[in-house]
Amino acid sequence: MENVSHYQELFVTYATAIGTKVVAAIIFWIVGRWLIGLVGRMLQSAFEKQKVDPVLIRYIGSFIAIALNITLVVAILGYFGVQTTTFAALVAGIGIAIGAAWGGLLSNLAAGGFLIVLHPFKIGDFVTAAGITGTIKEIGLFATTINTPDNVSTLVGNAKIFGDIIQNYSHNAYRRVELKCQLASSADHVAAMQILCEKLSGVPNVLAEPMVEVEILEFNLVGPVLAVRPFCHNDNYWQVYFDGNRTIRESLSAAGFPAPMPAQVVLVQNQ
Repeated sequence: MENVSHYQELFVTYATAIGTKVVAAIIFWIVGRWLIGLVGRMLQSAFEKQKVDPVLIRYIGSFIAIALNITLVVAILGYFGVQTTTFAALVAGIGIAIGAAWGGLLSNLAAGGFLIVLHPFKIGDFVTAAGITGTIKEIGLFATTINTPDNVSTLVGNAKIFGDIIQNYSHNAYRRVELKCQLASSADHVAAMQILCEKLSGVPNVLAEPMVEVEILEFNLVGPVLAVRPFCHNDNYWQVYFDGNRTIRESLSAAGFPAPMPAQVVLVQNQ
């Protein structure tokens, strides 16, 4: 009887301990699942505010939910005294592999945050970023959408933009338009410069200040090359560019300037 009573006491003790752990594990599981759901809802709300693609939201949400559930199971097994070292090492290895695969995406996410905070450009600005020139249409968490001048929508990773040179043509109040004018070697360059200054100043949307700049840029076999530089607002750049070229051609032709023609001197030596 003494042995039976002893075994009964041991049974009750172990049953109580195991029962307590089971109840605690159930509580941990319920609370853990609730916290995982809360984290998922918070992330989904944050991504929806940023207008992230719904497919990407579900993908990220599923990945985070799986990772957190695995962590919860490992923690509960550890509480029961189950050796989870091997399992934890396997999970850690999988996590490292996934982290390496997601490295580029996470770097784009971090760069997107810096672009939003530092504000090097805004939607509607005309920029050159990561070698792509165009108008900013959207600044996303992972990529920025640039509409190129030939109307091609181009997505560029934020990390590539943030790690490269950014030129914002819309930031300043005006831009300089770079034009060239080839003169014949026999042409009066002083008169040509005066005419071009006067005519280019009358082109629509060319600013009065700063004034149009016309100077000799270089010389070649044909004659002097003039740098013609009117200033305008960025929105009018291409209109001034094309109107400026047409004005150069028409004004010099109307003034009777000779057409620039390449000329070579050939020396013939009789033996």
